[in-house]
Amino acid sequence: MIWQFASRYFWARKSTNAINIIAWVSVGAIAVGTAALVIVLSVFNGFEGLVKSLYSSFYPSLKIVPEGGKTFLLTPAQLKQIAQVPGVAHYTEIIEEKAVLSYGGDQTIAVMKGVDDNYLKVAGIQSKIIRGKFETGDEESYKAVVGIGLETALGVDVEHSLVPVSVYVPRREGASSQGIDLSLPEQALSNGVLYPVGTFAIQQDFDSKYVLTHINFMRSLLSMAPGELSALEIAITPKANDERIKEQLQELLGDKVRVQTRFEQNQTLYIIMRMEKWVVYIFLSFILVIAAFNMIGSLSMLVIEKRKDITILKAMGSPNNRILRIFLSEGLIIAGIGSLIGFSIALIFLTLQQQFGIVKLGGDSFLIDAFPVEMHLDDFLLVSGTVLVIGFLAGWYPAMRASAQPIDLKAT
Repeated sequence: MIWQFASRYFWARKSTNAINIIAWVSVGAIAVGTAALVIVLSVFNGFEGLVKSLYSSFYPSLKIVPEGGKTFLLTPAQLKQIAQVPGVAHYTEIIEEKAVLSYGGDQTIAVMKGVDDNYLKVAGIQSKIIRGKFETGDEESYKAVVGIGLETALGVDVEHSLVPVSVYVPRREGASSQGIDLSLPEQALSNGVLYPVGTFAIQQDFDSKYVLTHINFMRSLLSMAPGELSALEIAITPKANDERIKEQLQELLGDKVRVQTRFEQNQTLYIIMRMEKWVVYIFLSFILVIAAFNMIGSLSMLVIEKRKDITILKAMGSPNNRILRIFLSEGLIIAGIGSLIGFSIALIFLTLQQQFGIVKLGGDSFLIDAFPVEMHLDDFLLVSGTVLVIGFLAGWYPAMRASAQPIDLKAT
């Protein structure tokens, strides 16, 4: 009965056209706000998904790092136990160190990342090779895959050049160790040569920083003992729970190492992306707040219009609570119709954007040519809840006025 009254009040022609106009303006404002919220949140989802896909090609599902210092030791028995943990698909041993690279008179600083033969099973770097091939070589000839930023900085031609890149890293003993002449700084450095054979392009942070080579090259260059690692990167099976596997690995290896999920490896980045999304949501919600003022005006005029009906209902014994709910329902109808229209607009636009990329990104320097979008059910539920709350609050004041209105016999 309450919804029947509210529905008839909304659709019926009013004696003053302004009431109808203001009501539909409220519906339009809510539709615009709803569509804007859903579209913008979906664009943020798209960019977040894009960034995660780029980072996931370099960062593993789980990573074991030392709790303190640069390296830690893992015995063959421990590696076997790690491989037997449910959910662990593959692992790869890693040795990392900063180094100075020299090629043809040009020098730059990079992070050398030594990997073993299982690396391609853990990381998706293979799909990011844009020139040459992924190959780290062997003891006869160590090779390297460099980021496109480093390739440019050094002027390396990975497909045709036969000239190696010289690599210099600090000796682990330190410059003050016995046997090192302080008057000859070069004695504090270990050096080796690598032959670049491939170039990868992922994201600027990686492209201008990393060189991938064989782990044995780094172990020899740094004089590291067998089993000594900078990190152990792990790929998990599909649908496996990374948090659960993390707990099992942490319990297995103890407190001398720290097991990190992909989120923890990039915690700052993910937190910033989430904060940006919430800030945009809050600001765009003000569009709905503006629509709420239109609703208050529309419902207040409707209360004046329906004074006679209110008097009759009260005379027939309707309690104030029922009058209150009728006009609250009226506000929810306006919010509901507006949100449905807004969702329809957003769905049409987002589908067209996914299929045809109708809104393009400017310039040619982006990895994609159109704004990425991803529709998440959580966003639709969030916006629906927001619209309903705003509709309820906007209808509360006029509904209270209607319920508190005394019986006016003159109005009948």
